[in-house]
This record gives sequence, structure tokens and C-alpha cells, in this order.
Amino acid sequence: MTTTFKYVDYLWDKHKADSLKDDQVALFLYRSNILGADLRITNYGGGNTSCKTIEKDPLTNNNVEVMWVKGSGGDIGTLNRSGISGLYTDKLRALKNVYGGLTDEDRMVGLFNHCIYDLNSKAPSIDTPLHGLLPFPHIDHLHPDALIAVAAAADSEQATKEIWGNTMGWVPWQRPGFDLGLQLEKCLENNPGIRGIVLGSHGLFTWGTTSYECYMNSLEVIEMASEYISKKIEEKGSVFGGQKVESLVREERLEKAASLMPLLRGLASSENAMIGHFTDAPEVLEFINSNDLERLAPMGTSCPDHFLRTKIQPLVLSLSPNANSSDTKHLLSVLNPAFEEYRQAYKEYYETCKRSYSPAMRDPNPVIIIYPGVGMFSFAKNKQTARVASEFYINAINVMRGAEAISSYTSLPRQEAFDIEYWLLEEAKLKRMPKEKPLSRKIALVTGAGGGIGKAIADKLIAEGANVILADIAEERLKEATKEYSSDLATYGVCDVTNAKAIDELLKKSCLDFGGIDIVVHSAGLAISKPIADTTDNDWDLLQNVLVKGQFDLAKNAVQIMRKQNMGGDIISIASKNGLVSGPNNVGYGTAKAAQQHMVRLLAAELGPEQIRVNTVNPDGVIVGSKIWEGDWAKGRADAYGISVEELPAHYAKRNLLNQIIYPEDIANGVFALLGILNKTTGNIINVDGGMPNAFVR
Repeated sequence: MTTTFKYVDYLWDKHKADSLKDDQVALFLYRSNILGADLRITNYGGGNTSCKTIEKDPLTNNNVEVMWVKGSGGDIGTLNRSGISGLYTDKLRALKNVYGGLTDEDRMVGLFNHCIYDLNSKAPSIDTPLHGLLPFPHIDHLHPDALIAVAAAADSEQATKEIWGNTMGWVPWQRPGFDLGLQLEKCLENNPGIRGIVLGSHGLFTWGTTSYECYMNSLEVIEMASEYISKKIEEKGSVFGGQKVESLVREERLEKAASLMPLLRGLASSENAMIGHFTDAPEVLEFINSNDLERLAPMGTSCPDHFLRTKIQPLVLSLSPNANSSDTKHLLSVLNPAFEEYRQAYKEYYETCKRSYSPAMRDPNPVIIIYPGVGMFSFAKNKQTARVASEFYINAINVMRGAEAISSYTSLPRQEAFDIEYWLLEEAKLKRMPKEKPLSRKIALVTGAGGGIGKAIADKLIAEGANVILADIAEERLKEATKEYSSDLATYGVCDVTNAKAIDELLKKSCLDFGGIDIVVHSAGLAISKPIADTTDNDWDLLQNVLVKGQFDLAKNAVQIMRKQNMGGDIISIASKNGLVSGPNNVGYGTAKAAQQHMVRLLAAELGPEQIRVNTVNPDGVIVGSKIWEGDWAKGRADAYGISVEELPAHYAKRNLLNQIIYPEDIANGVFALLGILNKTTGNIINVDGGMPNAFVR
């Protein structure tokens, strides 16, 4: 048996698998994970896998067959025991005796719970009977692009015969559920000895007597379909009718995308704030620049897993790739009507297809936005969902390419698509989603985030749901600070805040990575403690440039993006008690901090009508974990108070009213209070200093 494949990855590790041979459930999970690791085999969150084992019934002590299958939601690539359902196979099959036909599908899902063997089971999915009504010990239900291309071709059944002869069954499109399980069972009865079944417009079922046999069967079937499509494309010579639009060079594409993202995000967020994702992958450009884009894009996707995440069809922008990205007025004159037309079309789709029991219409804004010559944007409630939607649409592009090569692409009828999108079971799944965190759907930039206060602030904002760009002058510190986070939560950018161009590039990165900016926290800083006679021009300029000018340039650039989004925003300055208190040997630092504080008041007054709030957090005595205390500042402050550096923590703790040590995390809590709780506060100062009477602002 060959283990060399061209179109899929063979990932089976015999040593690993042998170590699991005494635990068939663990081996089934291993098989699931390696299948899910190759996105050519199945989409994120798509497909499901199962195995059947003999277990002892705790009520009778008799041996019974139990089916272990991926539960509702989840992803086979990361599937573990907590994500599977364990059901009595005989009870599941006995449900055939009470099944009332297609109108009974929702009730049947409730009856799955009466078949539960493992009381720790995840809620059974709608695909449970598709596995349970087939007799095989190991089953894979996958959504490979190549197989969906075969399934979505106009002559799908004929193509299935041409590729696999009589070794594969075929069933026409039908919504997942108990009846589809019965159709698979009937197909097997009519075609004994087949190795799998193609589901029209949907995907693939394959099986085996062992987990390895099932895995190899899946890979071989996918490989055969991929090879067939590759030959068809080669024979045809070109796909999607050839190129219509020429792409900009990559640097120009990224520049254009970064400039446009905030406008798109604002429009896509008319009902709910969204996070963005951008891609200009080669397969995307081939499709969006093609002659057939105009024909294929409105048809929508075929596989339910695709359109549930991408919406029924994308929004295609009628902008020239060379449109002036700085001419916001012109861009909005094109984008506003395009979005309104899309929303109206979605409302008409809903009104035309809705049932008496359909849930209320969901957000009518597009998820996928196509800009020929530039790339593809996606918007969703968080970065992971936006990225996955993009990946699913790329899967849909691959499906269209393959189906067009075979014969012609077909999508699901609108009513069928609607019945899945607004299925009550899908609605119930959405309602089971965890409550969103306070800062979900927010994009934050934190300077000085390589350590100390800035890192604590970034950690807090991420913990409360925000996507965060960590900025610092030292890349090594940033790598360390972000190593615990996925790029769906946080990214970083090296930035010297005294360099306006570096700030501009940093904010462009924020737009490309997440779609825009909602929150700017200026925590980058340094401290120089000297009497006036010893304070040099360089000391003065450095403090002013980092603390004051850096804050000014950040605010100026961020406000431009916030205005494009038209979603308000927050700017927070991490200043200091020293901006309010006249202390010794502190003229340069104290003056810069005072300037930061007054700039906040000025910006709050100017930007308030646009719902951009500007506030200050004043730390004091944050010694533990703070970077500025690692240099000469600590000695300078110790000298000013006539004590040793070692005595500073106790000195600062004792002098505040609460007699408390102030930590970076305390400052982070102050920032969060302004963002997540005090959402009608602007021009304010919050002191996080344990109570310093000489720093009271009132």
C-alpha cells in the first residue's frame, strides 16, 4: 500500500498509532487530528469522524456497541474526548421505528439524547445518524475541495462513475439529518462493496474496518479526485475564463488594502462591530481577477459548511485597482451604495425564503468582500472567525475551479441554502455560544508593550476580548511578550514612537492584521531624574519626543483611521503622578508628563463629538516589573529622597494612603476600567497610586 500522495499529506505516525492501539477511541481521535491538520482534506470546523467499540453497559453488564463521534461544533483537527459523543448504536438505529419523515428532523435531534451512553458526551450533532446507520467500525465524513468540486459539478453522478467506477456510491443533495442517514444506508444496500459515498453538493463519506484502513481509504479517494481534476484543468488550458483584471504589485496591494480596510470595517459594522482579515493569496487573485468572477460569485457556495461562514455570496467591489485610496469621499460614494444594495438583496433573500418558524433575520452585511486587482477581505465577530471565513471562501474558490474543469459549477438553490442558514438547530447552536467578553470586537494598540506596564495592559486587554497589537522599540521583548498568544489574538510591530513614519507603518499593520483601530494606549516611556543644572538638551528632547510627540503622532494617525471607521474610539495616555505634583530633580520628566495630561484634555474636547474618548491613567511608584526602574531613574529618585535604591519599594508603598505596593497589573485594571466600565468618561484622569493627596485632581 503506497503512502506517497501528491495532493494530500500522509501524516500517520506508526509509532504514535501503535502506542494507542489498545484504546480505539484515542486512535480515532488521533486519526481525526491528522485529517484535520490538512485543510485540503477538510475545512476548519467541518466534517466529522467516528469509531465504534464494544463496551460494558453499566445498567446490564452486557457488552454493547457504542459509537463515538464528533459532537456538535468543534474541529476534527483539535478534537479531544471532551468534544465527542458516545451513543448506544442499537438505540440510535432503533430511532428508525419512530422517524416521521423530513418534517420530523428537528425532533429526531432531541431523541439522540436518549441514546447517550457516555454521560460526559458533547451534544450530538445533526450528522450523528449518518455515522450510526452505516455498519462500519470507522467512518470519515470530510469536505475536501476536490470532492466537493465533484459533488458540485453539473454532472456529479457521471463524474463519480468516471473517477471511481462502481467502487463509490452517490446520493443527490439533501440537507443533513436522519433521512440523509437512511439514504446512505440505502445506497450501501444497493451497492454492496463500495468504499465510500459522494454526497451531492456536500462532501464525502469513507470507511474502514480499522482506523488506519479508514484513514488510507480517505486519502486514496481524495487523491483520485484531485488527480482527475488536475488533468481536466490541464486539458482545458485555463480556468475561470482567463484573466480580466491585472493585479497591482504586492506592495501596492497591501498599501491599498490597509487604507481601505477601516472604511470597509465601518460599513460592515453597521449593526455589529466586526474584525477584519485580508488575503491576496494566488488562488484568490486568480479567481477575483478572472472573466468568470461576474458569473460565479453571485451563484454562491455549494457546501453548507462554506456558506454558513461566508454568507450565501460575496460583495464584489466595482472599484478600479488604481482608485485613489486617500480620496475617502470618492471611495464612500462607491462603497455606501454597494453595501446598501448588498443589504437589501440579503433582506429580499430572507423575506422570499423565510418560513413561519424562521428565526429573525441576522446581520445583512457581507462577510466576504472582493476587490479585483487587490485581494479579498472578510469580516466577522473575531479574528479567528474572519480568518476561517476567508479560508472557507478559498475552499469555495477551489471547488468552483474543479467543478468548472469537470463540466460546470452548480450551487445550492436559494431555498435549500436558506433552510440550512436559518435552521432552528443552527440557531440553537448560535445561542449556545459563550457570552462575548467586554472588549470583544475591539482592536487595541499598546506602545511600550515589550514589558512592564505596557505588557500588563496588553495582557489585560487580550484577556477581556480585544485583539491587540503590541508595539515596542525592542523586537526581542515583543517576541517574548507575544509568544503565548496566537496571531488571532495578538500581533506585534517594532516601533520607535519618536519616528512618525514608524507610527504610520504600525497603524497600517493594525489595519491589515485586524481591520482598523479602536483603542490606542500610549505606554511607551522612559524616565530621567535630574536637577535642572544637570538636565541636558538631549534629555529634554528625548522625554518630549517619546512621551509628548509620540503621543501626538499616535493620536493624529489613529484618529484618521477612527474617522474612516466612524465607530468612535478610545485614546489613553499612561502619564504619571509627576505631571500633577511638583517634585525635586524632575523638571524634564514632570513637564513632559504634564504635557501628556493636558494634551488628553485638549483632544477630549476636540474629539468628543465623534465619540472618540481620550483619558489619562496616572501610575505612581510602580517599581516591581517596571522597565524604567532598571536604569538611572531608580538611583535618581533614591537620591532625591535621600534613601538607597533598595529602600525604594518600601518607601513608595508607605507614602500612599493605602500603604499598598502598586503593580503593573493595577495600571492595566485602570485602563480596562476606562474602556470596559466607564464608557461615558472622557477628558478624565484616573490615579492608580494607592492614594497620594498631593496628586488629587479635585
